Amino acid sequence: MRNAAAPAVLLAALTLTTACAPMPDPATSPEHAPAASPTPACTPEGIRITGLGVSAAMGLRAMGLDLVNCGNQPYELRGYPAVALRDADGQPIVVRIIPGAKPITSGFDDPPTRLVLRPGEHAGAALIWRNLFTDPTATPTEGTRLDAAPVAGRPAYPVELDGPIDLGNTGRLGVSAWKRRDPDPTTEPATPSGPPSSVVVPDNPL
Repeated sequence: MRNAAAPAVLLAALTLTTACAPMPDPATSPEHAPAASPTPACTPEGIRITGLGVSAAMGLRAMGLDLVNCGNQPYELRGYPAVALRDADGQPIVVRIIPGAKPITSGFDDPPTRLVLRPGEHAGAALIWRNLFTDPTATPTEGTRLDAAPVAGRPAYPVELDGPIDLGNTGRLGVSAWKRRDPDPTTEPATPSGPPSSVVVPDNPL
């Protein structure tokens, strides 16, 4: 039986994982720590999309996306992020993208609204999935590279992942609509969304 509290728990986990810092470890002190990943450059259309990390709760996974207007003009946005997965070799993975994620879980179903982001303002979305196996003979789907466009029809850009998007054998990835968000992505998780690319099979809205 599905736990109705799972989405709320998961969103809380996304916040807490960025708010709670672990005790320092000598092995990860500044002189031993790896160099931080560089901030992606502002794209030609004046935006930057970054991932906020993956959280898991009761088998449900979510990854926040942050979109910032890094240009010098207002940026209009309405809809769902258009996402596509690739494997470790860079090959496309066929995935069914579910706007709103309803067959996966509830709580991510708010419809898109028109946003006009001024320079420096942010929008957030989230990807939702389950690492679920219903067929032991099926090959698991594991995306290690993610491309995301602000909406379908606009250019897609690579988004760095801190772990695989492990869909089990479900082949389903939910996305929430973009929402205006706090400018600090470490204090407020984003919301999911996303139409497909040429290799994604969209869910039948009927």
